[in-house]
Amino acid sequence: MPISERRTTLIISSGVALVLLAPPIRGAMLGWGMRWLYLLLLGFSLAFLATSLAKKVAWKLEALDIPGGRKVHESPTPLLGGAAIYAAFAAVVLLNFEFSWELKGVAIGATLILLLGLVDDLRPLPAWLKLTVQLCAVGILIRFGVVLSFLPEGPLGTLGEWVLTAIWVLGITNAMNFLDGLDGLAAGLAAINALFFTVMAQQTGQQYMGFLSVALLGSCLGFLPHNFRLKKPASIFLGDAGSTFLGFTLAGIAVMGQWAEERFVNIAIPVLILGVPIFDVTFTTVVRVGTGQVRSFGGWLSYTGRDHFHHRLLDIGLGRNWAVLTIYVISVWLGLSALVLKGATDTDALLVLIQAGIIFFLIGYFMLFVEKRFVRTEGTFLPDEPGERKRLEEICDAARR
Repeated sequence: MPISERRTTLIISSGVALVLLAPPIRGAMLGWGMRWLYLLLLGFSLAFLATSLAKKVAWKLEALDIPGGRKVHESPTPLLGGAAIYAAFAAVVLLNFEFSWELKGVAIGATLILLLGLVDDLRPLPAWLKLTVQLCAVGILIRFGVVLSFLPEGPLGTLGEWVLTAIWVLGITNAMNFLDGLDGLAAGLAAINALFFTVMAQQTGQQYMGFLSVALLGSCLGFLPHNFRLKKPASIFLGDAGSTFLGFTLAGIAVMGQWAEERFVNIAIPVLILGVPIFDVTFTTVVRVGTGQVRSFGGWLSYTGRDHFHHRLLDIGLGRNWAVLTIYVISVWLGLSALVLKGATDTDALLVLIQAGIIFFLIGYFMLFVEKRFVRTEGTFLPDEPGERKRLEEICDAARR
């Protein structure tokens, strides 16, 4: 973007933010029943401005993502985009929300996750330390009542719900981080997820959850013009701070909401909305464990490989933008499937989940089949370590049988 055009864009976004922050404008929009639009526009404008500032700070601090290994970008790129999204989202929430007890837990936990990610972006941390801090953030959620609630009452039921909450939050938090490998992928995916949580909240009469989700949506959309440029590479990345913050916040929103009266439907809806990160983390974990690349939870958390969903789409011939758009389409399809479940029975939800599971199984089968071909001909996916290729081919053969 030329300098003059960039300045014009910044001036316009600054003007929009200042207008929206003016008490008369804010009061008028809220009075006209336009709070959804107000939060969306405010989040967008603040995130757009904060991202421009974050780029300058990242260059000064040398918080840069250097090309190499599994990374697909070609030049050093500023990190700290996640800090910009966090700043915009936090500002919108602080200015427009009365904090519920549960929201306090999500806010404190998400802040801890962001700080952990910022430190990790500046100076890589060991896996055990990251896991410890993430577990502390989960403990904060549980302390503030953000817990999956569907098991029978009693000590064992409570303990089981705590464990499942930890698995859910840690899984989604790290899954979103794992998917942050292409321009616009993690932030765009988070925006789609937030959009469907917004619509679902409106359908179920949860205005509070809807406003919270639309604030996150606006913040993600304000970051995307810097991160997903169709003809140019991204000018800034989320960093681990941003991707884990988005994953943690979405996981918290999923648990906070009451998405249906039926317990199973209430679980199925967020599972569908967050289906892409769930599929990616599950598929890569199965393959990595099966091939012996990962042998511990710490190894799972710290392992970096070129075997995620988006990497495989690239390796079968899709361009970077097409790979991102393909994942967007799949996420939208899953979100629409979740919307269909409004007022559905547990049986309906089970059938929709089975349908999604079959489609993801076919995608996984296809990727394994193509992966086997690449392993034999080009060695695209795995490093040349003894036994790994043979083990992967055995998995592929078993899948085909």
